[in-house]
Amino acid sequence: MTSYQSIQQRLDFDQHLPYDKNWSAAADFLEIIINHCLHSTPSSIVECSSGLTTLVLARCCQLNQQGHIHSLENGEDYAEKTRQQLSDFGVGEYAEIIHAPLETRNINNHKFMWYNINKLPELSIDMLVIDGPPGYLQKYSRFPALPLLYDLLAENCVIFLDDAARDDEKALVGMWLQEYPDIEHEYIETERGCSKLIINKNI
Repeated sequence: MTSYQSIQQRLDFDQHLPYDKNWSAAADFLEIIINHCLHSTPSSIVECSSGLTTLVLARCCQLNQQGHIHSLENGEDYAEKTRQQLSDFGVGEYAEIIHAPLETRNINNHKFMWYNINKLPELSIDMLVIDGPPGYLQKYSRFPALPLLYDLLAENCVIFLDDAARDDEKALVGMWLQEYPDIEHEYIETERGCSKLIINKNI
């Protein structure tokens, strides 16, 4: 059984991982994204939300000796907290935490509150981790990620959606699959559910 302690040992961290049982990603989700990052060595990683996922992925990039993370974080205090943790663990150079306040976006005639991405550089995203915005903000809170980031996704980008066992996430994945026929989807049974989506723009 995967635990935060086993992840700490696997990544050879000297310090205990700073997790919050209410907000941090579960250990089994972390294991999935760690496995992918270490095996596939993505160059460009984007996160929706920051925190423990940022820390472990930055360590993976350090171990890979390549890769960089851009994390969209709507909470300024939380963004600074993540920056400090990255610095404390010696992996700050592998991640940029972008303060990205939520703003109203109109998608398919529906209004969503989603991250301001004006500070996100032009990228070819190899790996996308979606763990925000919080589900309580609105219906289908994480739906905008694909419509707003799709043009930046690399041909074979791999996407990991946390909390995929929730009804909203199940529904929004269905909407994504209907709107983007070039996506393959695999549901992975974890504590909170994980949807793994692979982009194939060559279809």
